[in-house]
Amino acid sequence: MEDIKNIFFDLDHTLWDFDKNSDLTFHKIIEKNNINIDISKFLDAYHPINRHYWNLYRIDKVTKPHLRFYRLSDTFEQLKFEVDDEMINKLAIDYIEHLSDFNHLIPNTILVLDYLHLKYNMHIITNGFKEVQRRKLEKSDLLKYFRTITISEDVGVKKPDEIIFKHALQKSDSLIENSIMIGDNYNADILGANNIGMKSIYFNFHKTQEEQKEDVVIIEDLKEILEIL
Repeated sequence: MEDIKNIFFDLDHTLWDFDKNSDLTFHKIIEKNNINIDISKFLDAYHPINRHYWNLYRIDKVTKPHLRFYRLSDTFEQLKFEVDDEMINKLAIDYIEHLSDFNHLIPNTILVLDYLHLKYNMHIITNGFKEVQRRKLEKSDLLKYFRTITISEDVGVKKPDEIIFKHALQKSDSLIENSIMIGDNYNADILGANNIGMKSIYFNFHKTQEEQKEDVVIIEDLKEILEIL
């Protein structure tokens, strides 16, 4: 891919280890609020519920406040653990406030970014909440690698909508033909980029079966990027 000049990265699950950092955040806020629940059982229930609401949020089927409240409410309900609405709202606020307190990265993130930023213009396109995404980048010391940061809430649409990709290209003064998207979400990152003609690399963090699809460049470890770019 000798023609590539601009690399657009997703953030969560691609560079920033969302699962580990999120779990540590829940340990902190559940203890802080004196909630006597088995944290392992809570997290086992929470993860699929959270993914479900994020999928709905991505296609505008639920609002941000709805997602933040009901991913917690549904988890406690499933576990038959009684928590009132006031506490759920407090946990939702505490979660966003403390999420960037933990900043574990996906293995080989720094190795890859140290190499790539000397050769390419690098950028972020993320669907996360604006009040926390930039803090994640700052506190994890990732911000220095990226020339532009595009957050869905600032644009008004989420990946895979072509508008956010075109916005990011315009913001970074990049061309589709010399740009590539790297992300862990096949629908949001890979199809979103491909739908406007942008090349992509699918980081198969979640070990899905997308390798069965044609014309998809797939990696299992970030350092594989160095063999491609």
